[in-house]
Amino acid sequence: MTLRRIRLELARDHDYPNGSRDRGYDFIAPLDDKGHLLAAEWKKERERCRVKRFWAGEKDEIGHLVHKPGGAWAFDYDPNTAADDEKGFKFDRHNFVPGEYVSITEHDGVMRTFFIKAVVDLD
Repeated sequence: MTLRRIRLELARDHDYPNGSRDRGYDFIAPLDDKGHLLAAEWKKERERCRVKRFWAGEKDEIGHLVHKPGGAWAFDYDPNTAADDEKGFKFDRHNFVPGEYVSITEHDGVMRTFFIKAVVDLD
């Protein structure tokens, strides 16, 4: 198991036809060799599994990657409420490797697609 830093950038959509390098997420997570999230390793390293949401024109948000009951994964910015959580769509099944795409339901309730720009080892 290796902790890895994963950078997601907004993929093309109707508002951003070329995508956006200035909108996305940078987070740390334990991944296996195929790029799958490892829940058991996350439990051991959960404090290190941080996320930064960056969005042009807005203040960066800092939080944690969390593993929810039932197996879902989310980004949590305030542990006192679930209202701010941003849920990853089928993160438990995705391979976090450069060139792939993932979707996240953001604060505003809109699901957006992100391009996996980079995955680098931390250790």
